[in-house]
Amino acid sequence: MEKGFTQEQKYVSARKRVEKVSKFYKHLVTYVVVNIFLSTIFIIGDINDGDTFNEAISDYHNYKIWLFWGIGIFFQALNTFGVRMFFKKDWEERKIKEYMNEKN
Repeated sequence: MEKGFTQEQKYVSARKRVEKVSKFYKHLVTYVVVNIFLSTIFIIGDINDGDTFNEAISDYHNYKIWLFWGIGIFFQALNTFGVRMFFKKDWEERKIKEYMNEKN
C-alpha cells in the first residue's frame, strides 16, 4: 500500500532535503577555507622555525586536520546523499552490461 502525500507534505520534505544539502555544501566550503588557512599558518611557522620551504610543505603534520575533518565530511556526505551517491541504479545496469559483454 502506497502512501499518498499532500502537496504540503511533499514541499516540507523537499525543503528539509534542500536544507540538508545546503548545510553540507556550506560545511564543505568552510572545511576547504579553514584548512587552507591553517595549513598556511603551519607552513609559515615551520619556515620560521628553520625548516626549508620544501620541508615545511612536505611535513604531513601540517595536513592531519585535512584528514580527520575530511573523514567527518565524508560521513556527512553519506548522510546527506546516501550510499547511492556512489552506486546509482544506472551504474549497476552499466556494470551488468559490461560483465555480459566480457563473457562474449
